[in-house]
Amino acid sequence: MAKRLRSLRDRSVLITGASSGIGRAIAEHAAKDGARVVLVARRREQLDVVAEQVQKLGGKPHVLVCDVADREAALDCVARAEDLLGGVDVAVINAGVGRHRTLVEHDLDDAERLLRVNVLGALYFAHALAPRMLARGEGWLVFMASIAGLLPVPGEAVYTASKFALVGLGEALSIELEPTVHVLTVCPGAVRTEFVKPDELDRMPEAAQRTAIDADEVARATFEALAEGKTRVIVPAKLGVAVALRGVLPGFVRSGTARELAPILKRSKRP
Repeated sequence: MAKRLRSLRDRSVLITGASSGIGRAIAEHAAKDGARVVLVARRREQLDVVAEQVQKLGGKPHVLVCDVADREAALDCVARAEDLLGGVDVAVINAGVGRHRTLVEHDLDDAERLLRVNVLGALYFAHALAPRMLARGEGWLVFMASIAGLLPVPGEAVYTASKFALVGLGEALSIELEPTVHVLTVCPGAVRTEFVKPDELDRMPEAAQRTAIDADEVARATFEALAEGKTRVIVPAKLGVAVALRGVLPGFVRSGTARELAPILKRSKRP
């Protein structure tokens, strides 16, 4: 049976990657609903700005500086958040990095860092939080994945791999932990945030640039999905058509993707 979360009032919410973009939008929505919020990221100054806004909106913020890719730091962060809040009801595992780079031009150290943040960072927090939620008899885990975790994106192979891993982790846990802990996997398309570096804007497909959405839309869809007890949500919903089509006509979707991205891939470096 779906575990619905219809209100965050007086609930405790932990958000990684909370200093900007989707994480900040999630924090602001939680604040409007009267949640107690722990904001997690590496950048203290930006976290303080978000905390101030959360307080203005009616939330009760706490700030924890943490590099989620550091195992010991991540585990310590969860322990500190639990102490601050008396237990975490909802965890939005959102921290992530991305690079619009083909595999052959991707610096290996940078690629490893991306995987540590996007995959191991999520694993560390989920591994620490899930047993605590199970012991308390209730909890919600939200994995902020990507449409790139459902539709492979040439030109960002390492990022795609990280998001496929996150989708797999979230959807497997949604069965392992039910019905006590509800797990939601969120798969946004292109989002207008600082996530895309200025020097990589020309690497984004034209269709993605045209259809990019605001972080606030992702936050709204996330909390609506939690209220409805969903285990996966795609934002915007129309991208679900492409996901369904790939399931029945993979060759057609593959060739279409190749055509769409051909100009971008031609501009990429070759070994």
